[in-house]
Amino acid sequence: MRILRYLNREVLVHMVAVSFVLLVIIFSGRFVKYLAEAAIGEVAASILLPVMLYRLPGFLELIIPLGLFIGILMSYGRLYVESEMVILNACGVSPTRLAAYTLVPAGLVTLLVASLSLYVSPLGAARSEALLDDPSSSKGLQTLAAGRFQTRRSNNTVSYAQNISGEGVMQSVFLSQRERDDDGRLQMLVTVADEGEITIDPETGARYIELRNGYRYVGFPGRLDYQVVSFERFGELIPEPEGGIRTADPVDGRPTLQLLASDKPEDRAALHWRLSIPLMVPIVALIAMCLSRTDHRRGRFVKMVPAFLIYLTYLMLLANARTAMEDTDSGLAGNMWLIHGAFLLVALAMLYGGSLWARFKYLRYRHAHS
Repeated sequence: MRILRYLNREVLVHMVAVSFVLLVIIFSGRFVKYLAEAAIGEVAASILLPVMLYRLPGFLELIIPLGLFIGILMSYGRLYVESEMVILNACGVSPTRLAAYTLVPAGLVTLLVASLSLYVSPLGAARSEALLDDPSSSKGLQTLAAGRFQTRRSNNTVSYAQNISGEGVMQSVFLSQRERDDDGRLQMLVTVADEGEITIDPETGARYIELRNGYRYVGFPGRLDYQVVSFERFGELIPEPEGGIRTADPVDGRPTLQLLASDKPEDRAALHWRLSIPLMVPIVALIAMCLSRTDHRRGRFVKMVPAFLIYLTYLMLLANARTAMEDTDSGLAGNMWLIHGAFLLVALAMLYGGSLWARFKYLRYRHAHS
């Protein structure tokens, strides 16, 4: 039990330290990007921190398995470099027992990641979407600021609304947009309307600006032959910047029980993804344990690069399998589980392959000299 507690302490301390560093790096990068959106008026600055906190579980469910993977590499690598593993082997700690010891913290991390992936992250994503999709709230997304012109670099649009009511309805709306026609010539699109408001597609989460009772002018700068179109209702998609605060997939905010009852390909793919993240934890833990074998001459970081490549390959294959499931109705869920099975075989081969090969050579030697 003392050996188990010692190994668990080493692994968990390294895992927490690595996960914290990764979280700070990723969280800071995202926050700076979202802050830039707030600076140009894409999102209200007052909701940045709540949205980031709601999305924190989604970051953790991917960071913690990587933290455990690196934590095992670093902690066990130190034990090999300082010859403590040699002492443990002399005390009867076989590779199988070491794997069992390793699976204890991996099991705890699996339960934590499962709770994040299946419950906490979808709940946080749903709260984040609700906060962003509430235009009438003072914490919600303010697409136009009343009484001032606003430039949006995402679609080269200058916008203005004289007043914005508490329900999010805008009065005396002005929109000016520049774009190129089929011949590559720069043209102006100017729209004025008595009122307008932001609507959100519940299926896709896309935002539209809906204008009522106005005119739309289309023409080229310096010319007088503008086309004038009057309308009672006019809607236009509001493009979101790539990687912006509103580019999250709406399916990420749906409860797991709702995904279980759905037959949509994207819902089934999201369900299998949520189940796959916890399942990969014990598999990558065994792989990290095997890759941590080293000595004091090579150092404990000698296998860090191939370890990262194996981990990234595993994660990218799962992501590609999810994309394939979303794009087809043929039911490719088995592909995701085949990936888990393949990497489990890799882990078992790394764990027992050396001893089985040595035994095979020994039996062949005995057979040749018998």
